[in-house]
Amino acid sequence: MLFADTCVGREEEIVALLTRTFAASDGPEEGVLIGTLADNLLRRTDSKDLFAFAAHGDCGAVVGAALFSRLTYARDDRTVLVLGPVAVETNAQGKGIGRALIAHGLRALARAGVDVAVTYGDPAYYTQLGFAPMDQAIVPAPFALSRPEGWLGLCLAGEAGEIAPLKGPCRCVTALNDPAFW
Repeated sequence: MLFADTCVGREEEIVALLTRTFAASDGPEEGVLIGTLADNLLRRTDSKDLFAFAAHGDCGAVVGAALFSRLTYARDDRTVLVLGPVAVETNAQGKGIGRALIAHGLRALARAGVDVAVTYGDPAYYTQLGFAPMDQAIVPAPFALSRPEGWLGLCLAGEAGEIAPLKGPCRCVTALNDPAFW
């Protein structure tokens, strides 16, 4: 398995992967929603606000993708990124590709000086990668969360540990600026 630290030139393939994967697991409407989100993230988000990682199979096809986009806190200069969407091709799931891809991405983010990574997903899965449940008083989300138990964070700066409270209201990139995603 080869991991790429960019998705430039593979945007169409990644959008198709995310659309297929989410449609297979959550229905066609969710597939379209997440595919559109991925397309907007990849094509309309400033490169300084987006980190995109891909897993390539033996034949070179993209079998997994993980997108991280910037969260900005009004009175805090730390670099915070939110993971999502992330997916692995349905027939390649259960082989550790997603975990390896996310771990690869987190290491790259730490090397790039990112302070905090957060995600909004299944605690049982993401805690295996070092994420921990986050209180919104410590790490505010950009919108009210429909499942607050899925708000998880990971300190990437210095020695891994607790995340000091982030100061100020939170803003996300334009593509995620919709309560439907939260």
